[in-house]
Amino acid sequence: MAEAVLIDLFYLKLNSQKNCPQTLLKTLNAVQHHHAAKAKFLCIKCCSNSYERHGEQDNCELETSNGLSALLEEFEIVSCPSMAASLYTIKQKIDERNLSSIKVIVPRHRKTLMKAFIDQLFTDVYNFEFEDLQVTFWGDSLKQSIEINIITAEELREIQNEIETYLRSLPALKGELTLLTSPLIPDIFIHGFTTRTGGISYIPTLSSFNLFSSSRRRDPKAVVQENLRRLAGAAGFNVQKFYRVKTDHSNNIWIMGRKEPDSYDGIATNQRGVTIAALGADCIPIVFADPVKKACGVAHAGWKGTLLGVAMATVNAMIAEYGCSLEDIVVVLGPSVGPCCFTLPKESAKAFHSLHPACVQLFDSPNPYIDIRKATRILLERGGILPQNIQDKNQDLNLCTSCHPDKFFSHVRDGLNFGTQIGFISIRE
Repeated sequence: MAEAVLIDLFYLKLNSQKNCPQTLLKTLNAVQHHHAAKAKFLCIKCCSNSYERHGEQDNCELETSNGLSALLEEFEIVSCPSMAASLYTIKQKIDERNLSSIKVIVPRHRKTLMKAFIDQLFTDVYNFEFEDLQVTFWGDSLKQSIEINIITAEELREIQNEIETYLRSLPALKGELTLLTSPLIPDIFIHGFTTRTGGISYIPTLSSFNLFSSSRRRDPKAVVQENLRRLAGAAGFNVQKFYRVKTDHSNNIWIMGRKEPDSYDGIATNQRGVTIAALGADCIPIVFADPVKKACGVAHAGWKGTLLGVAMATVNAMIAEYGCSLEDIVVVLGPSVGPCCFTLPKESAKAFHSLHPACVQLFDSPNPYIDIRKATRILLERGGILPQNIQDKNQDLNLCTSCHPDKFFSHVRDGLNFGTQIGFISIRE
């Protein structure tokens, strides 16, 4: 049984018996009868001045009387200027209720269009079931019977443009966009570490500047891309030349310009104007810069990647590929979970204890506390990076992500549907 039911009434005017035939009343009655007991959200979507397809334009008016008024009180009415605005508003209402199973009752000729918008605004977290809206309008029965099965590339781009335009119009949530930077990295580079404020993501654990979308989270790619666009504007980099790691919690490094691996936790480049980024939501986003050879890198270091030496693997890639020297490379560790909040089973903690006892607290307990930041510094220093060229403690950069929900996302704190911040760097053109 669906948790939410959405009825698409497109351009139907509900202000006369002629335009609202008895079959529509039966449809609404049937939906209310079959779903009201278990569904937590019944919704009617109306649009005006919306996306046009084959000369069709939405123009829904809900001026009701007689039998419709009482029936419509059982439904929430969403009427917005565009399809994108309507569906995004409905998505917010569904997410507020933490629902995921949705039945969409839609006229057959609009089903493909509806699916195209849903594909852009929802992720695989949601399960959609579609049902034809059985309503025949006076003089319009042929139109109702035709299902359009193809969205052309041009039409898809129009849909994407409508969504992008709408998302750009939304205000920033939870305050202004805030970037953390390091004085160790000179101005020939653009760099920074994001916090959780200044974006448009509205789901509590993703709000508001989430920068990663996946099939297991409720934030779609379109929302993440809008957050990224705002970041690029604030930081001054080209969003069209932006690359993030494809995390595997390993130590593989992609040398930009070579064939891109399927997964990697580090990137190294000397290309100007290209921005590279490492993800972080408890794991450490690490930024590397060599102002002498004008090369840079990023790495994602969780506890597994830390032990596998992903930080020094990035350093070694810069040395091998660009002729960098150890004494010239600067390394900055972004915000991550601290030893106050991160534990591992004792078997896994043994490797950190072997690296250095200072990396582990309460080692004799079943789940010792682990300091992945200290472990990373130790490995970098052992690899030859100068201690003064490593910044792991400075203002907000060393705050525990789990302890500061106002500033950072945290998987440890927020669970599976967690948001993501990044550390990024590029060489100015």
